[in-house]
Amino acid sequence: MTEPQITEDIIEAHGLKPEEYAEILRLLNRDPTFTELGIFSAMWNEHCSYKSSKKWLRTLPTDGPQVICGPGENAGIVDIGDGQAVVFKMESHNHPSYIEPYQGAATGVGGILRDVFTMGARPIAAMNALSFGETAHPKTRQLVHGVVEGIGGYGNCFGVPTVGGEVRFHPAYNGNCLVNAFAAGLADTDKIFYSAASGVGMPVVYLGAKTGRDGVGGATMASAEFDDTIEEKRPTVQVGDPFTEKRLMEATLELMATGAVISIQDMGAAGLTCSAVEMGDKGGLGIRLNLDAVPQRETHMTAYEMMLSESQERMLMVLKPEKEAEARAVFDKWDLDFAIVGETIPEDRFVIMHQGECWADLPLSKLSSSAPEYDRPWVPTAEAPAMEDVPGIDPIDGLKALLAAPNYASKHWVYEQYDTQVMADTIRTPGLGAGVVRVHGTDKALAFTSDVTPRYVRANPVEGGKQAVAEAYRNLTAVGALPLATTDNLNFGNPEKPEIMGQFVGAIQGIGAAVAALDMPIVSGNVSLYNETDGQAILPTPTIGAVGLIDHLDHLIAGTARDGHVALVIGETAGHLGQSALLAEVFNREDGDAPHVDLDAEKRNGDFIRANRDTIKACTDLSDGGLAMAAFEMAQAAGVGVTLDAGDTPTLFGEDQARYLVACNFDQAEALMVAAGQAGVPIASVGRFGGDTVRMGETEAPLDELTAIYRSGFITAVDGPA
Repeated sequence: MTEPQITEDIIEAHGLKPEEYAEILRLLNRDPTFTELGIFSAMWNEHCSYKSSKKWLRTLPTDGPQVICGPGENAGIVDIGDGQAVVFKMESHNHPSYIEPYQGAATGVGGILRDVFTMGARPIAAMNALSFGETAHPKTRQLVHGVVEGIGGYGNCFGVPTVGGEVRFHPAYNGNCLVNAFAAGLADTDKIFYSAASGVGMPVVYLGAKTGRDGVGGATMASAEFDDTIEEKRPTVQVGDPFTEKRLMEATLELMATGAVISIQDMGAAGLTCSAVEMGDKGGLGIRLNLDAVPQRETHMTAYEMMLSESQERMLMVLKPEKEAEARAVFDKWDLDFAIVGETIPEDRFVIMHQGECWADLPLSKLSSSAPEYDRPWVPTAEAPAMEDVPGIDPIDGLKALLAAPNYASKHWVYEQYDTQVMADTIRTPGLGAGVVRVHGTDKALAFTSDVTPRYVRANPVEGGKQAVAEAYRNLTAVGALPLATTDNLNFGNPEKPEIMGQFVGAIQGIGAAVAALDMPIVSGNVSLYNETDGQAILPTPTIGAVGLIDHLDHLIAGTARDGHVALVIGETAGHLGQSALLAEVFNREDGDAPHVDLDAEKRNGDFIRANRDTIKACTDLSDGGLAMAAFEMAQAAGVGVTLDAGDTPTLFGEDQARYLVACNFDQAEALMVAAGQAGVPIASVGRFGGDTVRMGETEAPLDELTAIYRSGFITAVDGPA
């Protein structure tokens, strides 16, 4: 078996810059083999090495008394008391989902679930954050249908409830959709598993499904821009099998209970290469692999293909040798492959044997911790020009425009395709802010949310980064949860462009300031760069996934407004319309600055909501669409009308931050006002709930009419008129 000669074209096709290849030659003091080139390509690409972002990721706050494990492992781990922990992470599967939407989205779900149960946690919740191009674009409907079906097809079969997420449309995503997948699980704090190998001469064991040629080169593909050769990349998309993944989870958790596991790692991006290198590097050991022992579902696979395959539902483990028979029996029972494919060695080497030949012999540590790291040139995003005047508009007409827009219409078409109740612990399903799941067998619950407003980030990356965290904080607070920690999924364009790198740096600065001020450290995450097609970048989209704790179900805020309830706004309203939903949907404008985020006010107002949750019947944060949208959503969820006293555009549609809309009885409203005065928290009565119409100032419309618009807007956009 001979390998191709390495040429400049082959080096470029592997995503390596000339200077990076020169560094490979320096490290090896010889030319690499084709397999070795593939291994370097996999480990040194953006997706695996974070070479453009590491410098800035190190500035993020990642510690806190609640943090058991921060970034660097398969997922982050946060203490929730009583010897339990929540394990969670968010990751992107953007490029694969654009090429092959069903399998791209499905395997994104599968990969994030493996990240969680690899740590010893049983998954209890999933979310997804999806960004698509404009609905009139010829590819958008196909992408929406394929992605949503892929998420549902995998998650529903696996058996984990999808409890939250977001969907947006914007022309900037026409050539590059975003599919960000989140998963969370529960583990006992004394039964957490990590990936660092330990001990010399320990067996390295391959677990799960067989290896095929699907996904070869996937990580490299995910680290490059798209162009008109996109269809040629279809074979780099993995194929998933949720039923195999379900068996793999059960087998893995059962295996962990035997005490056989020294370390364990999911085979995700770059497959066998990345999992083996990370385990060895974290443990300060080398790894020798014998590919003849790798279970294969295709014939005549080369060393290159086996090392770079991203076939799904696979794990790699370092095993206690004396437990081999017991461990093998577990995987035999679940009808999954269990194969000893190598061993740990004391030398800093990564040795690949196949058919009696050595196909790679590399310094293992240089593949991971010594990967290239760049300090990319960047320029701060220019200050947004002053916003032109916003014409007055009939408030009901403005509300109707928002309700009909697929960005703000009901997303029930999406989440009704997901199983939201499996495992029987879901308390709050998608569509009403944060999702809530009971901690099984206890009176505690966990709340989950995913948030970002890309228009804000483009206009002002620092404030937009802050706002993504602040909105996540508010969504958790609005259900009575104490925010614990966050995971980030940082989706940007080409970092080699200084203006794009400037967006990234600004967003990181804003996120860092917000998670520090709101005590929500970043414990895991993912960076997805080069989200561009033919030089056109996506909107900067740093998605924030956040988790909060409700220490007793009695403290949950999950009621609905009722006839006679008073409507109160907590927080200061100044009427900020820059970059607002109203501007975008009614006036087709995206001008002005993002709203300013006062982190002290966010913390103070959030603390006030939680301290007074017994007085509050229903609560939602104010974000896109301002008071008008929040009041309608609260009214629609309750099936009761609402009257707002104001009729002016800035008050109704302004997107000032640090605000909540609260519904409660009149006597409770009085008590809240007194408490707010004592706490120095702005509070105002803005109207009341009741009747069957939505009235704003002097204009009104039947709630049923508005609800029909709200429930049909998204479906019309993705399926056409009924």
